[in-house]
Amino acid sequence: MKARVKWVEERTFVGESGSGHKVVLGTALGPEGKTPGPSPMELVLIGTGGCSAYDVVHILEKGREAIEDCVVELDSDRAETEPRVFTRIHMHFVVKGRSLSSDKVKRAIDLSIEKYCSASAMLAKTATITHDFEVVDTTAK
Repeated sequence: MKARVKWVEERTFVGESGSGHKVVLGTALGPEGKTPGPSPMELVLIGTGGCSAYDVVHILEKGREAIEDCVVELDSDRAETEPRVFTRIHMHFVVKGRSLSSDKVKRAIDLSIEKYCSASAMLAKTATITHDFEVVDTTAK
């Protein structure tokens, strides 16, 4: 896997993945709080949520569950001193579908976080990672 990050101006950068996708990143500056894009650490957190959501959807689809939506809300804390690593990450999953099995949703999330998601595996070296979930049944009543 390859990537490239190019400095644009001030604290604004453009990252490009080896597959050609680009993202603007930076940090807030000055009194107006200009933010050209998410900070690098925000991207790490977003990437972790994306990694796990991908796994959950894949596992549930493979198990023939009628999944329609998956949202991961992340909340985190970082160390007070440099290098300011993540020390706590909580992931709240909201999984929607028709007559989804709560046990299968729980199993998919557990498998993702404990086995398949490489991002959470790396972050678990410095952060306590917790998770919970809710299942929303979209079956017409």
